[in-house]
Amino acid sequence: MTDVPTRTLPSGDELPQLGFGTWNISGETVREGVHTALDAGYTHVDTAEGYHNEAAIGEALAEYDRDEVFLTSKVLPKHLTYDSLIEACEDSLERLGTDYLDLYLIHWPNPAVSLRESLNAMATLQDRGLVRNVGVSNFSAYQLSCAHHVSDVPIAVNQIEFHPWFQRPDLVEYCNETDVVVEAAAPLARTEIFEDDVVRELAEKYGKSASQIVLKWAIERDVVVLPKSSSPEHVRENAALFDWDLTEEDLAALDDRDRNYPVYDTPARDWSSDVYGIRE
Repeated sequence: MTDVPTRTLPSGDELPQLGFGTWNISGETVREGVHTALDAGYTHVDTAEGYHNEAAIGEALAEYDRDEVFLTSKVLPKHLTYDSLIEACEDSLERLGTDYLDLYLIHWPNPAVSLRESLNAMATLQDRGLVRNVGVSNFSAYQLSCAHHVSDVPIAVNQIEFHPWFQRPDLVEYCNETDVVVEAAAPLARTEIFEDDVVRELAEKYGKSASQIVLKWAIERDVVVLPKSSSPEHVRENAALFDWDLTEEDLAALDDRDRNYPVYDTPARDWSSDVYGIRE
């Protein structure tokens, strides 16, 4: 596979623009997925304590050179108080079988916990060498601007829902203006985007899969993509993005598909969910 392009983080670390996403896959499936991805040339794996697969991922990673893999995990909203966040990170490290994370993200904002407190804990983790880069996930521009204001460490990344149907130009522009790298969670709109007429037309035109077309578009827009798949064939296919190009005209055609349509990041939250830890 041709070398994967990278985005430079405030620390100077290089974040590969292609990562293996692991949401909703676990056990032997995620172990095999990590093996397939790393053998296919991925050097970036994304997980979270809420995915309940860190131990299986750790088993797979043990067979590779840790320093050759950019590893991300995330802390649940219910663990955002200072002591809970420190403990959650230590637990993730133990499950993953590693001494450090390349990137640690607040998975979702939790308005019941002080953001300053959470980011103070993140700064402590970085000071201790447990976390090399700090970021957030699913933050609005408003929430991200607050994080910038109270954080003692740079906010390196905002991992958000992003795909041709949900392009969020104002949020992406704010991230770009503040040197925050955008990572696309659900870059394929959980496969719904495969039914898009323009995506299908371009897939046929280029002799590529629909997923390759959508991922290539996002990478050309300087976004880091985290496609997940339980199919080894699709994992390898999603890595074959770097020896061909979409024309500017075709990139613009995908730009025009925005319909402000989220597949998971909807305006309201189910606050009764255990992931927030603020049930009555």
